[in-house]
Amino acid sequence: MIKGINHKGFHVVDMERSLDFYCNKLGFKKAFELNQPSGEPWIVYVKVADGCFIELFYGGTEGVKNRAEHICFEVDDIQETAEQLKKRGVPLEVDISQGLALNYQFWVKDPDGNWIEFMEMNPDSPHMRS
Repeated sequence: MIKGINHKGFHVVDMERSLDFYCNKLGFKKAFELNQPSGEPWIVYVKVADGCFIELFYGGTEGVKNRAEHICFEVDDIQETAEQLKKRGVPLEVDISQGLALNYQFWVKDPDGNWIEFMEMNPDSPHMRS
């Protein structure tokens, strides 16, 4: 059902400082950016390895816990995964939808309220081209 970890997301207070840390200090590569439909910057993706990213969200505030603070598991079949989790008593907090990067996703929360994303990759997504 789960192929592996696709990404971990963080809200960051200073994008340039974060990119310097992840790219220049840790040696990862900036892969691509996504803007909100309004055109405002939203997320910068840093490639850790093939199929493995860190999402850096703009607008971070110290100590705020929200969906940007999450882990994402890549799956082969988003519909089947959602059905299996529902059968096991895990409610979907956010139903299946197609994101701005063209991938299909849904969200659940763990018992402590941590957000968990499940994603089926679209072959045309920037993730697959990076």
